Amino acid sequence: MDMETVRLVQIVEKLAPELVPFLTERELNLNIVLRDGLAWLEPEDAMEIVQHSICEHQKEVLLH
Repeated sequence: MDMETVRLVQIVEKLAPELVPFLTERELNLNIVLRDGLAWLEPEDAMEIVQHSICEHQKEVLLH
């Protein structure tokens, strides 16, 4: 399968909808590139992506 770019909200809504209220609109709208596409993700993958995305977003905020 080819790489696929999706927004974080698509991953969260599909695999961990309980997290939506805890993420900011900016975080939910982050673009995520998936090596094997959304169809192959597992819930634990979603959690790892969310954690990494939040860390990266916080780094950007601290730098500005």
